[in-house]
Amino acid sequence: MQVHESGWGVNIRWVKHYEEGLFNAGISVKPLMVIHHLLNCPRCQALKKAFAADKTIQKMAKEDFIMLNLLVETENKNLAPDGHYVPRILFIDPSLTVRTDIVGRYSNLAYAYEPGDMKVLAENMRKAKSFLPHTEL
Repeated sequence: MQVHESGWGVNIRWVKHYEEGLFNAGISVKPLMVIHHLLNCPRCQALKKAFAADKTIQKMAKEDFIMLNLLVETENKNLAPDGHYVPRILFIDPSLTVRTDIVGRYSNLAYAYEPGDMKVLAENMRKAKSFLPHTEL
């Protein structure tokens, strides 16, 4: 895993590719959060700024998730359940199931988030965490 300042926040560990993300989600029992975006996309840049500025989201991204940011479109159809658009954010639970039930506010672009949607995104991150298997101590 690499730690880099990608503009999405500071000290967030990012996996390099989807397969590494799935592997780490499986062994860490943390959900995988996949952010699809493009460098030259104004909506992506606006979302990145809002994401980086939200303390709740930053804390969860650092502590509770395997994080992957994809700048290239994947051939994996599971990561585009309603089409190839950016920005879009999907969650994969530790059983490696794409959580198509965790959606944003937009019926026509279910996995799209705008800068004003950080409360919705934070709530969806909490939902993604709730699918973790409960372990007995």
